[in-house]
Order: sequence, then structure tokens, then C-alpha cells
Amino acid sequence: MSITSRRRPVAGTPVTSRRRFLTTALHTTLVAGAGTAALTACADDGTTSAGPPAQPAGTNPPSPPPVVDGNQALQRLLDGNARFVADREENLDEGVARRVAVSKGQEPFATVIGCVDSRVPIELVFDQGLGDLVVVRSAGEALDHSVIGSLEFGVAELHTPLLMVLGHQRCGALTATMKAVDAGQRTAEAGEMGYLVESLAPAVRQVAGKPGDRLTNAIHANVELTLAKLRQSPVIGPLEKSGKLKLVGAYYELDTGKVTIS
Repeated sequence: MSITSRRRPVAGTPVTSRRRFLTTALHTTLVAGAGTAALTACADDGTTSAGPPAQPAGTNPPSPPPVVDGNQALQRLLDGNARFVADREENLDEGVARRVAVSKGQEPFATVIGCVDSRVPIELVFDQGLGDLVVVRSAGEALDHSVIGSLEFGVAELHTPLLMVLGHQRCGALTATMKAVDAGQRTAEAGEMGYLVESLAPAVRQVAGKPGDRLTNAIHANVELTLAKLRQSPVIGPLEKSGKLKLVGAYYELDTGKVTIS
């Protein structure tokens, strides 16, 4: 079976990339479940830039300028998300040549920790390709030694100037934690899932009695608590204080595909 680029089809040949297939499936699901109003508002309300237009099929995508600091890295992520929201992804080079190039070494520009939720594929959400991001995923962005160590590797060894904690709408891990806390249980399930409840419960308790949607409040609180824990790392904390690393929290809306900074 021949190997072809997912994003650089031969001119005149109709090819549906996996990225575009997933994006189309997301939009179709949203239209079927909630109508087109939210998507139309998101794409056309004038508040979100769609980024540069997609490259014509069969052309080589231009090399992006190097990222020199966390602010530039964050802007690149937000620009990519704007393209994702508007369904105007770039013609990223994800073909054989790019795969061979990154096999020799990598220079990712951002590290992102997000949830394991299948509806939040981080590279797709930010319209990034091979070698662009260090991605770590755990249910509810729960931290343990392995997760923190992986994030430290991204920022210290691979020198990404940005570390993002990405929470998302209707997080199942925090929903389960809320149910366990309400029932007075230390664990919602047998096995190691109990560790997740213990890790996420502080965010649920922190927002008890506050106005607004309880789950959404807990998701935002969990992002902030996760950032606070990461700042205690003897690797991550000093990098941020020295100005070499930018830490940010963000929130992904399943309904629109949009990422907003906390």
C-alpha cells in the first residue's frame, strides 16, 4: 500500500485527509445535534480570525518563522485553532518528506497537557503537524509523576517556550468526580480510577456553592490548580520565573471547537 501525505494531495486528485474527515465529522455531529446557529456565529461573528487561506493542493507549504518565545508560540496555537474553527486548515506538510525530516531531530514549539477525551485531538484542534507539539494527555489533566516528568521533558529537554494546560467543555472525568464527591465516596470505580477522583476532587470542592454552572466552574478551577501544581516543579517553576517559559491555562469548547485562554 502506498503512503501519501494526508494534507498534500496530487493536484486534480480528490483526497480527503483524516484531519479534514474528523473536522467534517465534528461539524456534521454538531449540526445534527444542535443546529447550525452556533457554528455560523463562531465562524462569522468577526471575533475570530480564520488565519491565512489554505494553500492550493499540490503546492509546498511555506515554512513558518521560528518561534522565539512563549508569546509567539501561544499566538501560533491560537492562529491554528482559528483555522480549525473556520474549517480552513493550512496545507501542513505531513507527508513522507516531513516524516523523514523530523526523524532526524525535533524542535516542537509548545507543550500541551490535555484530557484523554476522544473529542479533543490536540494536534487537530490547533491545526499543527508532525514535530510541532509535545502532547501529554491524562483524564481531566490529572497529574502524577509520569505526567509531570513528561511535561518537564518537553520544556527542559525539548526547550518548548510554552506550556499549556487545556481543559474542555463537559469533561467526563470531572463529571465522574462530582458524582463521587456528592456520594461521599473516595473513589468512583475500582482500580486506579480512584486516583483520578482524588486528584480532581479539590477543584470540585473549590467551586461548591458558587454561581454558574458547577461543572464548567470545576473545569476552570482544575486548570488553575493544575497550573499551580506545575509551578511547584523544580524544573518548570524556575523556567517560568526566568522568562524562558510561559504557562497558560485554556478551555476548549466542544460545541464550537474554539479555544479560549483562561
